[in-house]
Amino acid sequence: ERKKIEMRFAHLKRILRLGRLRLRGPRGAQDEFVLAAIAQNLRRLASLVARPPPAHALCIA
Repeated sequence: ERKKIEMRFAHLKRILRLGRLRLRGPRGAQDEFVLAAIAQNLRRLASLVARPPPAHALCIA
């Protein structure tokens, strides 16, 4: 479980360039990470929805 979380944070820091926070204070940091997590979840959801249906679902008899 911890590895999954660590990978998500690594992705946020490297790919989405959140190594440094732009908003000030603890509340700003929290808001920025929440927005980044929402964006990450939406990207993941879009990739799951965009997948083609499995081959066995296409065969209707």
